[in-house]
Amino acid sequence: MNERSRAFHPFIGLMAALALGLALTTAAGRPAQAQKQRPPNFVIIFCDDLGYGDLSCYGAEKIKTPNLDQMAREGVKFTDFYVTASVCTPSRASLLTGRYQVRSGLTRVLFPFSKTGIEAQEITLAEALKERGYATACIGKWHLGHLPPFLPTRHGFDYYYGIPYSNDMHSQRRGDPPIPLMRNEEIIEQPAVQETLTERYTAEAIRFIREHKDEPFFVYLPHTMPHVPLYASQRFRGTSARGLYGDVVETIDWGVGEILKALRQEGLAENTLVIFTSDNGPWLIKKENGGSAGPLRAGKGTVYEGGVREPFIAWWPGTIPAGRVCKQPAISMDLFPTFLKLAGGRPSRERRLDGRNILGLLTGEGRRRGETEFFFYRGQQLGAMRSGKWKLHLPGRVRNQDRPAELYDLKADLGERTNLAKQRPKLLERLLARAREFDAEAKAGAPPQKR
Repeated sequence: MNERSRAFHPFIGLMAALALGLALTTAAGRPAQAQKQRPPNFVIIFCDDLGYGDLSCYGAEKIKTPNLDQMAREGVKFTDFYVTASVCTPSRASLLTGRYQVRSGLTRVLFPFSKTGIEAQEITLAEALKERGYATACIGKWHLGHLPPFLPTRHGFDYYYGIPYSNDMHSQRRGDPPIPLMRNEEIIEQPAVQETLTERYTAEAIRFIREHKDEPFFVYLPHTMPHVPLYASQRFRGTSARGLYGDVVETIDWGVGEILKALRQEGLAENTLVIFTSDNGPWLIKKENGGSAGPLRAGKGTVYEGGVREPFIAWWPGTIPAGRVCKQPAISMDLFPTFLKLAGGRPSRERRLDGRNILGLLTGEGRRRGETEFFFYRGQQLGAMRSGKWKLHLPGRVRNQDRPAELYDLKADLGERTNLAKQRPKLLERLLARAREFDAEAKAGAPPQKR
């Protein structure tokens, strides 16, 4: 290097560094390096009563879900993803606390006449992330208590927009009020205009994302539908071959596409983990207004696979390899420890988590931490468990009928049709003992059921 080159060497290095910085700038004008150093954003899109067979990427023929299909092609689709209960309140409690619902007492569905809800001592995912500097929003159906002490704004969410319980809870016979639409803790519309709820939820989620794009955020979007009664706006009504139910699901699919598009437009896609799933299986007794469990047995209100196994798609460009299908079991409670780990946090020692970190399952680089045992409750009673490929249904009284124990090999019998309890007595006794052991431990010191 000659003397002239040495004189300009620092300048050349500076220019190279500036050029590299410009090259790393994202589409939204923020440095990509800063994006990578910032913890990831999280979006959970959580449907109500969506069936395992209601998306075209899960086998639906009359319902078209192109945006969710693309999300699955660009991310990972799970075949064996579960919730802890097949009705609203308990399932949502487990998702947001990372714990079986018996630990919080939220084992039954809450109603407008209920005086209880999620207690202050519970730590929600929003609260855990808020401690890590996240902006948090709940947009949609809450259903963990409608009175002020139990609202999202008292449990870690900076912003709330939605209805506080199910959209059918307006019985004149019971004296229920018209369905309220709330912003934070104020009722802004009553009765809520449900025809446009899905679109308004989507708009609110996108607005929150754009307003908080320069800081880590968590958006929890629990859709009101396809829980009945079903509503769709004029532009979506009559567009599906599956009738009004299909219109509703296809509206949700549209909303997913709009949210993913907004994340791309803001340069946030590669730093945002988006999850799509549902709280429980389809409400089959509603017939054409209910969904489909596909190849699974039964639906909402039962602990058969159709009630507790859900569609689950995860999307995180650049981190989750595209086009993967994960056949390893996981459960909704796993999102709490997974998100918290990604955010750089640790679980509180005051509240035991039942969920496990599943980042390895999402990326394909590892397994779920901990054993793959899952327990499914009907109210406060343990109804079933999965251990590996085996599904045990505990004996007991269901709908005024005594039912014996049932044992199914899910690998060979996904539809739970052939009861192997008599053929595998030793396995049956071992699983029954394990289930009862867990149930006793979970209920030890647990609060009473909330009504």
